[in-house]
Amino acid sequence: MIAAALAWFLLGLLLLALGGDSVVKAASGLAQRFGASPFTAGLVLLGLATSVPELAVNARALTVGQPELALGNAVGSTLANLGLTLAVAALAMPLLLRARALRSSWTCLLLGAVLLLVFGLDGGLQRWEGAILLAAFGLAFGWLLHAGRREAPEVQASIADSAASRTNLLLNVIRLALAALTLYWGARLVVGAAADFGTALGWTPLLVGLLPVAIGTALPEVAAAVMAARRGQGDMVLGHVLGSSVVNLLLVIGAMAVIQPLALPASFVRLELPAVLAFALVLYPMLRGDLRMSRVEGGVLLAAFVAWVGLELALLAS
Repeated sequence: MIAAALAWFLLGLLLLALGGDSVVKAASGLAQRFGASPFTAGLVLLGLATSVPELAVNARALTVGQPELALGNAVGSTLANLGLTLAVAALAMPLLLRARALRSSWTCLLLGAVLLLVFGLDGGLQRWEGAILLAAFGLAFGWLLHAGRREAPEVQASIADSAASRTNLLLNVIRLALAALTLYWGARLVVGAAADFGTALGWTPLLVGLLPVAIGTALPEVAAAVMAARRGQGDMVLGHVLGSSVVNLLLVIGAMAVIQPLALPASFVRLELPAVLAFALVLYPMLRGDLRMSRVEGGVLLAAFVAWVGLELALLAS
């Protein structure tokens, strides 16, 4: 049973990666087709691009009545972004960080985690709290766009280059249609296989979302981040990591709470959200220092991520 579930899970991850890449290219091409500059399109993709597979998985999980799996995926993806994607990219090549907007994104990540933690202290998220999270995301996204326009010309050029995509209308409509199909089936396979994992291993839906689903959907991002790091695009690596994390905490969880009030597992407030805060605080001196993230700093993040995974598994076994 586990072998079959693993096969379907891997196929689902592949479809999600293909769908995410297709929708990003289509969105960039269409935005530029209808008048957006490559720089503006790049800023939008900086915040949203790497979150598309997670959004598809969470939508499917909610549809089939698995809100805990969706919660686990949202927070687990954030932790995987900070402790795995960013860490492996820095280990592959030290990251040069020139964009001032990165500090704004970090502030949004920290405030989003604090806001979510405060709202979750009573063990749940109500619709009005979800609406506040969505409003906070809107403010954060507007702040990112404003901060991005004040970047140095070379940073703006790098962001614009990241949005390079053909603007042919028919091509991008086809890309969107293919993305819809691959994301739907990818999310369906991943969520279905995740449920089988949970049943076979005795894991809760929250833990399944936190570990195999979140880490699995992060793997294509890890590969893309390593390639970007080797091209000297450290700003893009960290920008995608921070932007995706803000999307997960504010947009994804906020939308979930608006759709239906959420009951939060005890560990969500006691362990997973504090872990997000800890990663954000560890990241702060790396952003305030010498404008680069070294291999040593990447190693610190990766060690912290491995320690968190180990703690989750140890608590499960206890």
